[in-house]
Amino acid sequence: MAMLEVNNLKKIYTARFGGSSVQALSKVCFSVEKGEYVAIMGESGSGKTTLLNILASLDKPSSGEVLLNGRNIVEIPERELAAFRRDNLGFVFQDFNLLDTFSVQDNIFLPLVLSGRGYDEMSRALMPIAAKLGIKDILSKYPYEISGGQKQRTAVARALITNPQLILADEPTGALDSKATGQLLRLFGEINDMGQTILMVTHSVKAASHAKRVLFIKDGQVFHQLYRAELDEEQMYERIADTLTLLQKGGAAND
Repeated sequence: MAMLEVNNLKKIYTARFGGSSVQALSKVCFSVEKGEYVAIMGESGSGKTTLLNILASLDKPSSGEVLLNGRNIVEIPERELAAFRRDNLGFVFQDFNLLDTFSVQDNIFLPLVLSGRGYDEMSRALMPIAAKLGIKDILSKYPYEISGGQKQRTAVARALITNPQLILADEPTGALDSKATGQLLRLFGEINDMGQTILMVTHSVKAASHAKRVLFIKDGQVFHQLYRAELDEEQMYERIADTLTLLQKGGAAND
């Protein structure tokens, strides 16, 4: 059984005072196996952000289901959602979402603090992650004292420290320069090689070319998908760029 199953997902937004409605998602279906690294791409307005918000349990679909290890997250009561997200999902955002009044260490600790973990347990969880991400020497610093790449690695550490079932990344390279982008993408690849499942929404062909599978969303539906298989990053880049060109022209993609 797949770790994540999305079945017939539909989302309609209706204007507050009875105006026109907009269908953001229409019968979206796909699955993600444990250990996969999947990128989701699409033009602005294609529905990919709506899809990510539903997968993150931050929004509810109009119909359909999202199963994480067999549990339909759409049906989780509101009072349980915060704990569910904290225990099962890790988030990496474009703008980092770090607290400037917290040190790097305390930003990373935050989800464990909210779970009621003790300091010794949190420290044991932090050290191997900090070493892996190369941030041991900045743990006592504050976000305004470190670079964009270091901020994003801090955000990745915060996402990993709960040992989540799934990492959801929203344009994780969007605020980074080319050097930091390359470092983060290599890091995602290493984390995935260790068995972490990653689902990333991105506009970046470069970022998507590091994933093992790319889903393309168009007009609220899964339009096409590419598997990396034996392709190298340059070949995957070219295939993704070609598919995006077809998306813009409204053509049909071929495997």
